[in-house]
Amino acid sequence: MESLDTIVILDYGSQVTQLIARRIRAANVHAVIVPFTVALSELKKPEVKGIILSGGPASVYVSGAPALNKKIFELGKPVLGICYGFQLMAHNFGGAVERGKKREYGEALLSVKDEAGLFAGTPKEQVVWMSHGDSVVKLPKDFSLIATSDNTPLAAAKHDSKPFYGIQFHAEVWHTAHGTKILENFSKGICKARAQWTTKHFISEAVSEIQNTVGKNNVVHALSGGVDSTVLALLLKKALPAAQLKNIYIDTGLMRLNESKEVMAAFKALGLQVTMQDESKAFLSKLKGVVEPEAKRKIIGKEFIRALMSDVGSKDFLSQGTLYPDVIESVSVHGPSDTIKTHHNRAPEVLALIKKGRVVEPLKELFKDEVRKLGMELGMPSDMVYRHPFPGPGLGIRILGDITKERLEILRHADAIFIEEIKKAGLYKEMAQAFAALDTNRAVGVKGDEREFGYMILLRAVTTSDFMTADWYRFDNEFLARVANRIVNEVTGVTRVLYDLTQKPPATICYM
Repeated sequence: MESLDTIVILDYGSQVTQLIARRIRAANVHAVIVPFTVALSELKKPEVKGIILSGGPASVYVSGAPALNKKIFELGKPVLGICYGFQLMAHNFGGAVERGKKREYGEALLSVKDEAGLFAGTPKEQVVWMSHGDSVVKLPKDFSLIATSDNTPLAAAKHDSKPFYGIQFHAEVWHTAHGTKILENFSKGICKARAQWTTKHFISEAVSEIQNTVGKNNVVHALSGGVDSTVLALLLKKALPAAQLKNIYIDTGLMRLNESKEVMAAFKALGLQVTMQDESKAFLSKLKGVVEPEAKRKIIGKEFIRALMSDVGSKDFLSQGTLYPDVIESVSVHGPSDTIKTHHNRAPEVLALIKKGRVVEPLKELFKDEVRKLGMELGMPSDMVYRHPFPGPGLGIRILGDITKERLEILRHADAIFIEEIKKAGLYKEMAQAFAALDTNRAVGVKGDEREFGYMILLRAVTTSDFMTADWYRFDNEFLARVANRIVNEVTGVTRVLYDLTQKPPATICYM
């Protein structure tokens, strides 16, 4: 493959490191994430046009903190430090970093002092997102202040004669109003990287990667019907002969209303050959009486892998439509990040296959919006491309408590009403994900002349571009009243309907 102009991101463990690459790729510039311990020889390559030091949870002044190869600053390439990366840069050049009196987390108003270079084309006053406990309190020699905020006086700085920049805020998250422009200024303006990264290029690269990885071996693909696994199924179809590929759809018994029937019809329309395995009895049996969220996820993951691995031979490859948010929440990818929750695509059996080099996951460093672009390029119909994501554990993590057939049926019908009303109102594409959950704590209601002790349905709808951060969708009151009335009147056993107004973070999108 042709070498592309590339921005290399050194990962120091931030949960949002991949957003840096995602924002840069949005400007059609190729960006990759590597461990902060990467060999200097990799950074010397001519296609590397700039280097970014990511954020991270550590403190630069603590023994054993993730360090920096000082020779990076001798390569003659631009360097941008973000949050921990800025602190690391300041520490390296003789500045001072200290623990603040309190952790700063949330929006801040940035005052730009130097409107050229990094902040070119952005307002003098702009909203940014802070998330740090430490701060740079003294700039190194030969560095100048270029932006400040009320709580962070040294919010951004640059070297007086070399292309080294540091920002204390997170330009990569959507809360930073002009973050994409700031990262584009660095990659295109300061680093002079060319805009060579396109959807067509990714497809070509992914097909080549699949062919080189798999060779003549067979591939078993876990196909759920969501946009991620379906896009990968089309990439596999493009890369491999039909005889080498086996698509498996597993009905866990935790699917939405009429889900299996609908997705199998969709697969057929796309020309995909798919085998369906009904494993509902096994899943529900193992989940009986289980309440704790992580225990549920682990059981579902274990059962899913058991069912899937029964089709995987000793030399076969496993293929999954894993995206970056799935990976970063369950296991560290490049740097020392923390686990948020377990995903079945990172079950021990899968990790064992990864170590053996027998897992195909060409989408694992992409985000949902990027995968949707791939889907459109590959000819998927719009309704499949923009279908809201459905987690692997399905309704199992949307029931807050013990899972029973009765509760699954109640939730299926409540969820179907919610989605039906969203589509009827023409709102489906305005949100990234919407669903109903069931709280097994019961509340008293009155139906007719009788009291009823019923379940509470929790409605959740969010907007997001990357699923790493999300905001709640603002429905009008009439819509919510209509949905609540339908659910309470049409779904037996429900007495309350609640709407969730919590952002991510601090909440996750799902409840468990």
